[in-house]
Amino acid sequence: MFQEARRYLPGGDSRSTLFYPPYPAVLDRGEGCVLIDVDGNRLLDFTGNHSALIHGYRHPVILQAVRTQLEKGTAFPAPTEPQITLGRMICQRIPSMQLLRFTNSGTEALLNAVRGARSFTGRRAIARVEGSYHGTLEETMAEDHPDAVVLPFDDAEAAVRLIDREHGRLAAVLVEPVQGSAGMLPASAGYLEALREVTLHYGIMLVFDEVVSMRVAYGGAQQHFGVRPDLTCLGKLIGGGFPLGAFGGRADVMELFDPSRGPPVVPHPGSFNANPISLAAGIATLELLPDSAIEALNQRGAALRFGIQERLALSNLPVQVTGIGSLFAVHLTGQPVRTIRDANRSNAALRHRLFLGLYAGGILIDPRGVGTLSTVIANEEIEHFLIVLEQVGRDVIT
Repeated sequence: MFQEARRYLPGGDSRSTLFYPPYPAVLDRGEGCVLIDVDGNRLLDFTGNHSALIHGYRHPVILQAVRTQLEKGTAFPAPTEPQITLGRMICQRIPSMQLLRFTNSGTEALLNAVRGARSFTGRRAIARVEGSYHGTLEETMAEDHPDAVVLPFDDAEAAVRLIDREHGRLAAVLVEPVQGSAGMLPASAGYLEALREVTLHYGIMLVFDEVVSMRVAYGGAQQHFGVRPDLTCLGKLIGGGFPLGAFGGRADVMELFDPSRGPPVVPHPGSFNANPISLAAGIATLELLPDSAIEALNQRGAALRFGIQERLALSNLPVQVTGIGSLFAVHLTGQPVRTIRDANRSNAALRHRLFLGLYAGGILIDPRGVGTLSTVIANEEIEHFLIVLEQVGRDVIT
């Protein structure tokens, strides 16, 4: 199937992060926390589709919500009630989002947040943090872009110095409170507080990318760290397994997108923005995610991170385990991991062997060593993961 896919798709897929050698397995179906590939292999899933499926696959409540909406229609040339419902739910969970708009992905959310920040401030450049992923915006993916300033991660003094130097051209500072792709690396509260203070001083928009980190607390990582940004971008879990993103924040900034008082300062069209299928799934997802569910999920995440460290240490593998809440990452290095530079010193070849060994043992994590828990993963699945991991760790070093 991989060879056939390469006839039509560059690399055989449409998501570059999913490739791993010798070829990625093709998945067929999922049920709860179990995935089945086209060869019939059953896998305990510790990815949640890169943190998007916080309630696992085919959750009956979410599927019923989607079926109900399907009977009404999939998209309309006018607003729908589910948009109001989910908008209200998100604004109530995250008070800094006074107003919001829906998009089809986290990438689109970031793109439009940047557009709003540029229009509001009259400046063009943005600052991003080394190691962060903000979708496929050119300014955030290119190593060297004239409209981008790169800040060090979790070094408050150095980051503030750069913002001091460049503040006259900065519209926004983009930051992931927890760097997902870099290896589930939480920022320190002091770092985020320093960014908040300096951006307030210069009138720069502080934008939190909570596409991955919203699950950390009921009100997202900004509640956990106690830092209120100007704008917030969401995606992944808020769509309940369907394409959905959102951006929002200060009312005076978001009113730039308001067409009810004449032509908007920042237009935001899109035929599938706020499509009711994704909204219905998102409503059901958040209804299933009260504070108690997040607390239980975070407790299991802490137990898993401790267990990974303990079991791999028994194999004499150098290992560092990072993460927060229900997010985790395995770094095969003996040195502390605080930044992406530290993470890049991990033994990549050994990590790939570990990934393939886990797959052969019926456990799926991200090939980069990161993973997430879903609410349908119980202590039994965690213990099974650790048993397989211990055996794979011993196999890897022999």
